[in-house]
This record gives sequence, C-alpha cells and structure tokens, in this order.
Amino acid sequence: MQRILVNQKSIPQTRLDVVDSAPLAQGQARLKLESFALTSNNVTYAAAGFDIGYWQFFPSGVDGWGIVPVWGTAEVVETRSDALEIGARLYGFYPMAEELVITPQSAQGGFIDAAPHRAKLPLIYNQYTPVRSEAAQDDHLRALLQPLLATSYLLFDWLQDNAMFGADQVIIGSASSKTGLGLCRYLAEPKDRTYKIVGLTSDGNREFVQSLGTCDSVLTYDQISDIARVPSVYVDMSGNSDVKARLHDHLDDQLKHSAAVGLSHWDRFAPAQKLAGPKPEFFFAPAQVAKRRADWGPGVIEKQITAAWKRIASDAAEWLTLQVQDGVAASEPVYQALASGQADPKHGFIIRP
Repeated sequence: MQRILVNQKSIPQTRLDVVDSAPLAQGQARLKLESFALTSNNVTYAAAGFDIGYWQFFPSGVDGWGIVPVWGTAEVVETRSDALEIGARLYGFYPMAEELVITPQSAQGGFIDAAPHRAKLPLIYNQYTPVRSEAAQDDHLRALLQPLLATSYLLFDWLQDNAMFGADQVIIGSASSKTGLGLCRYLAEPKDRTYKIVGLTSDGNREFVQSLGTCDSVLTYDQISDIARVPSVYVDMSGNSDVKARLHDHLDDQLKHSAAVGLSHWDRFAPAQKLAGPKPEFFFAPAQVAKRRADWGPGVIEKQITAAWKRIASDAAEWLTLQVQDGVAASEPVYQALASGQADPKHGFIIRP
C-alpha cells in the first residue's frame, strides 16, 4: 500500500512510502481510495498537525514523519463488519494514501470510524457519508469545495452570530484561497448588508479575486495602508505574521476582532507576536457546528452548509479548472507546490490513487 509521508519538522518535505496492507480484524472494513483533493487546507493540517491533532488521525508509525489528512471518496473492497457491505462508497476524511482501514459504526445516516485512537478527535472529521456512484466531477467538486466552503459558511454564520463585532468592513486575508473566496461570496449575498468586503491577496492573484466580483475592493499585501480606518474585522486565512502585524498596526483600536483560520503562509507564521489592537483568536469550525447544533438541534446547520457550498459549486466551471492526476506519487509535487505557495488558485487538484 502506497502512502505519502510528510516531515513533521519541515512540512514541504515528503516521501513516498510502501507498507503492507493491514489485515482486517473483526468489525473492520478496508476502503480503497478512488480520488481525493489537495488544497492549501492540507498545508494547514500539516502546519497545525501537533497543535490541533491532525497527525493523530492516521498514525504513520514512523518517527518524525506523519500522514496529512485529505478529503475524498473511497469504496469498501473488503469487510468484516456488519455495518458496511462491499461496494459501498463513502465520502470523508482519509490519509494521503491508497487505502484506509476503519471500524465503522452507524451514526446519523452515515458512519463514524470507531477506532480507539480517533475517539477523542473532533466528530466532524470522523464522519463518513454514503454517496452514490455518479459523475467523477461530482466526487471531485465535493472533495475540493465542501470542506473549504463549509468553513467559509461557518465563518459567515459566526460573524453574523456576533453581529459582525460591530464592524463596518470585513477584511479577508488570502482572499484567493478557496476558503477566502467562499467567505467573500457568502458575505456578499445579503442584499441589506451594511459592511464592506475587502479582499487581501498577492499581486499575482489580485486580478483573479477581482474577477469574481464579490469584494468591494481588492488590495495587495503592499497596500495595507490604503485600508480605511473604520471599525473592522480581520479574517486571516494565511497566517502571514508580517501581514498581520502591519494590518494590526494600521487599524489598531479600529480592529474589533482578529480571527486566525488558516496557515497557507505557514513559513511566515510567528506564534508569539506582540500586536496592536485585539489579540488574534483561532477560529475552529467544529466549535461553531457544535454551537449551532445546541442552538437549533441536530441537522439544521449541516443542511445550511450543504445548500451553501452547492450554490458556489453550481458555477465552479466559470472560475475553477480541475487538474486530475493518477497515482499516489502524483500527490508529492502538488502538495509541495501548495506548501510553497506556487499553486494557481484557479486550479483544483485531484489525485486518483
């Protein structure tokens, strides 16, 4: 079984590893991956692997090397479980590898992996959803967009839940990322909105973000001083410490909240910073899901997320080009391009093991 290992101390470094497939114990099932997506989200998983626990989902057994989780679709090819039949297809959280052995347990119309090592990890990452055999593009768009746009929508819901922290503008760092462009889109949807949407991005991606038409203004990281000094919220997808420091210095007491979401610029992240204005707070999407489940009951926020990401996916062909590659080994150059910030935001990368 082929898998990709990532150096936990130098996350751009990868290696292709081959191990024997694990024999099934009673109650387990073997899932063969059909396809999975690679995005900057996976770089965040690696960068926050120890802090949030992403390395714990799929232990590699190799000291200093971990397996980065991906979102994708797999088929049950062997089973010793009464819960899953051979041929079932499941969408969910997988290793960057050819297969995964799970201990399936029925839960809310799908399954969870009841393996002991996953018991204390966030439920949202342990859920596996049955999906029909359908056009491959549907599988690809789901894997690419559903996880990222779910975070985008939960950010939007969280901002609304907090009355935008009283801000007159929302500033999105790394607005060219799929999570960033999703948040811009959701923020732009309300017809009666009273806030402005400001996208921050690199000079090379500015035209792309502008072409989407969801931001009131799009500025490069060199134009932070041009941002209006009015009550603001900063939602940071990149983790770029220099950008964050300059933005905090510029807005200072006009910055009402600073949210840390992603680490796509992981190599420019400084965990201990003294900043003007409010201390940044990490946004953890599963926490907002849990809050809304408590507020509204189970299933409501999930239905809203599904409807929201499908709205954006419906016109994805206008701004997203699928790049489909075969073989687990094809993951390495794609992941490395994402980790080094060299990937084109207009491309959606799919690996078919």
